[in-house]
Amino acid sequence: MIIDRYNRVHDYLRISITERCNLRCFYCMPSEGIQLTPKPHLMSKDEILDIAKTMVGMGIKKIRLTGGEPLVHKEAHQIIEGLGKLPIELAITTNGIIVDKFIDTFKKSGLKSVNVSLDTLDRDKFQVITRRDYFNRVLSNIYKLVDEGFKVKVNVVLIRDTNDYELIDFLELTKNINIQVRFIEFMPFSGNKWDWSKGVSIKEILDTVNGSYGDKLVNRIEDKPHDTCKNYQIDGYQGTFAIISSITQPFCSSCNRIRLTADGKLRNCLFATDETDLLTAYRNGEDITKLVMENIQAKVAERGGWKNFEELAKPENHNKNRSMVLIGG
Repeated sequence: MIIDRYNRVHDYLRISITERCNLRCFYCMPSEGIQLTPKPHLMSKDEILDIAKTMVGMGIKKIRLTGGEPLVHKEAHQIIEGLGKLPIELAITTNGIIVDKFIDTFKKSGLKSVNVSLDTLDRDKFQVITRRDYFNRVLSNIYKLVDEGFKVKVNVVLIRDTNDYELIDFLELTKNINIQVRFIEFMPFSGNKWDWSKGVSIKEILDTVNGSYGDKLVNRIEDKPHDTCKNYQIDGYQGTFAIISSITQPFCSSCNRIRLTADGKLRNCLFATDETDLLTAYRNGEDITKLVMENIQAKVAERGGWKNFEELAKPENHNKNRSMVLIGG
């Protein structure tokens, strides 16, 4: 098993298979864009599958594909099917734009869980946030995934004065549809002009929800082991909602996640600035298991080493991190 010095077992691997994306969400990608890694320095399909297989042998039980937008990878179908042959739970996070073209591939590979990023239910606001006009397609594909029997979660990054006023509208999506809406606190990354005045905390979210529905109708439901979110359901609603409070109430003590970037760098924390180059070692024929263990043993207790909120909030600290689009979330 992959265990760190705080006795946390790491059995969940998130693999970013591409840095490319067909959206330009301002909280994820800098307005000036990003410098893409040259293709020779990115993991190939076979390298992704082989490194994943090695890490499954070390104890990984779940793999989630991310990006960029993972489905724009030219060999996404083959990667998904290849990973589906491993003894793992397979999932994906996508912006949903072309997910309808992958329904059969998902089913063939055994992939049952799809997270779709959607930060607004307003078409015009969608275009402001993403700098693209794909709202109708994304919403249609969410319904298609539900109809096809997939477990669907809708990820909503709440940003003050941008989409926070839509909180209740999102909750109403769960009334007649069995989906989970997950509200995510706005997090700092290089180039996203973060400051907490734009953030909406878990307390504010729950105050709004309870104020609208009444706290007797808002039920706390059991979290799964290693959940990053706190889970709730409104009485009588088919779906559920959850809150990911990475900033105000971090969940580091139960973290079981490892991240592998598209250029083959291993990250032991979303907020970490240190990375381990697995791809170069793999191409040199080295044993990457040793590097994986060294990386995890170096993992700190909380928030990538920033001891408190004040340290994390300093631009000179969080700007050392990559842009979200290059990490994969």
